[in-house]
Order: sequence, then C-alpha cells, then structure tokens
Amino acid sequence: MKIPFARPYLTGNEQKYINDILANIQNGAQISGDGPYGKKCEQLMEEKFVARKVLLTTSCTSALEMATRLINIQPGDEVIMPSFTFVSTANPVVIARGRPVFVDIDPDTLNIDPTKIEEAITPRTKAIYSVHYAGVSCAMDEIMSIAKRHGLWVVEDAAQGVGARYKERHLGTIGDFGCYSFHETKNITCGEGGALVINRDDQELIERAEIIREKGTDRSKFHRGQVDKYTWVDVGSSYVQSDILAAFLYAQLEAMDEMNQRRMEIWNDYYTQLKPFEESGMIRLPVIPDYAEHNAHIFYILFRDLIVRDIIMDRLKKDKIHAVFHYMPLHSSPQGKKERGDQTSIPITDEISRRILRFPIYSGMNSKEINYVISIFEKIVTNFL
Repeated sequence: MKIPFARPYLTGNEQKYINDILANIQNGAQISGDGPYGKKCEQLMEEKFVARKVLLTTSCTSALEMATRLINIQPGDEVIMPSFTFVSTANPVVIARGRPVFVDIDPDTLNIDPTKIEEAITPRTKAIYSVHYAGVSCAMDEIMSIAKRHGLWVVEDAAQGVGARYKERHLGTIGDFGCYSFHETKNITCGEGGALVINRDDQELIERAEIIREKGTDRSKFHRGQVDKYTWVDVGSSYVQSDILAAFLYAQLEAMDEMNQRRMEIWNDYYTQLKPFEESGMIRLPVIPDYAEHNAHIFYILFRDLIVRDIIMDRLKKDKIHAVFHYMPLHSSPQGKKERGDQTSIPITDEISRRILRFPIYSGMNSKEINYVISIFEKIVTNFL
C-alpha cells in the first residue's frame, strides 16, 4: 500500500461549477478574477466566518503581501513573528525592507509564545504576525492585549486554520487582518489560492485593499460604476484569483464542515491508537488547549531527538508511507541569518524542528490506510525503540 502525505479531496461539484463557466463562455461568462464564483466564495466566507470583508487572492503569500502593504511597513520597521513557520510569513516584510524579528514558540502548541513577544518589542516594532500552527489557535487574547498596549497591528497567518476557531471566533477574523491558504495541501483547496480577511470597520482600508489587489488601480470601483474610468492610483500587484479556480473553491467551501469533520475523525483515530506510545514515553502527541477548536490540518508526533525521528521517517518511507518534517526554522536559514542579525537563540523552535514528524492526513483517507500507517509505525518503533 502507498500512502501519500496529502491528497486533494473532491466534493463532486468542482467539475459542475467549472463546466457552468465553460458552457457559458460564448454568453460572456467570466474566467478572469473577481467574477461570479469569486464573489460567491467571498460572500460565503464573510457570512460563515462573520468576517467584515474577504477578498480572494492568488495565494496566502499574496494575502500576506497585501496585509504588509496595507499596514505600511517601511524600511527598518520590525515585525515580530515565530521562526517556526513557512517563509511566506517573513518574505513580505523583507520585500518591504522591514525586519522580521523571530521569537520562540510555546512547547505545547508550537505557536508563538506571547511571553516572548513583549520582550522583543522596540520603538521600531510595527506589527505582530501570529501563525496558527496545525490549525490550532494562538493565544489571541494575550496577543491582542499586547498589540493594543503598544499600538501594533496584528496579522493572522491562518494558512492552516480555515474553519478552526479560537473561543468560538474563526481564525483569521480576530486580528486586523487574516490570511488563508487554499493550496493543494490544505483542508480546503483550489490548487493554488488564498484570501485576505479585513477585520477593521474601515471602508477606506477595504478600498485600498481592492486597489492593491487590482495592480494598484481603482478597477473595482469602475466595475461598480463608482468611477467612469479606472487608472493607476497606488502600488499593487496582480493578486486577484481566477474565476475558474474560484468555481473549484466554491465547491470545496460548501463542503468545508463535512471535510473538516472527516479529517477530525482521522486525527482522533491517530491520537487514540498512538496514545499508548505516548504513555510509554516513546513519543509526544499534539496538545490542544481548551480555547482552541482545531481543524485537524496536521497530525504530528514528537520524538526524543533528531536521530530517532529521521530513522523512523526513513523506515516509514521504505514502506511507502510519506511522513515528513518541517520547518527548517527561518532564523537558521541562509536568508534568515542575514535578517536575524545578533538576535539571541531560539531554543524551543530548534528543538521542535529536530523532533517533529507529520503523518499523512487527508479527507479521503480510509480506515484501511490509517490502520496500515499505524501498524507499520508500531512495527518499526517496537523493533527500534
């Protein structure tokens, strides 16, 4: 049996909605961005997530770039973020010639540690970028309180958090901005895609976001009949998602609860079957705080050290089970070292990155596949440890 790390799940309506567009091209159906299906996706998320404004983008990276431009990061401005994250969290800050300030994570949740944020604040600090690892919420009350005290923006990198909640509030709707990913590996996908969530009740901010997304033009106003022509009014880029992709995404969003529930069943199955290994001290399982309602985006385990992790990972791959690790911490990467300067050590991030292993999980995963993963893991660990 071959078990991939991830596999996109089809709801059954993706082809139907794409065909709806293709069948009506001769009648003027729109396949470029900001079309009917894009608007349906945005409206669905605004209503379901209770979000002020949602704008589809080409990726979560694009959404983060837009958020960084909207908060006007200038050369020398500092943005506090975890080092345990994907490079897209830091790149927009560097592109704006700001400075990412990496801080350590909480050893339980693997999210940014609020106690490390305040001590990293300087007069140049402009924002906090919180990353909801594995769809498990950061401690947002603490983060928002720190931001309010110091007058900082908060951007939620909720790439992994679509459909997850913090104290009944959807991730991405708590900070000033939220950023979602609909990449192929995510719970909800359209291959490549994302969304920017704007949570401030500020119409000028929303209009500026539309302009940035439309290559710096006021084209959205033109389409609404608010101006008789559109022109270049700000610096922007091509961040609007194709309506073909939005049609695919709409089918996914309609079935989001069902898909996340199925992933949760798989996650719980893993957790239950692997609990004895944790009780024996061989591994550590994920910790979910009471305030978090996660979306089962990732199931991971922690080994005691790098050597054990790598041996187990390699042996799983020999049995065609694609288990992977991440991240290479940003602060220890070649570019991260340039950006980091003389920052102090980030020990928990370094330790976790050496011990973590992610198991395959996807909505279409069946019991036979789950049991195969568990049985092979049990055989390897029993013989090795």
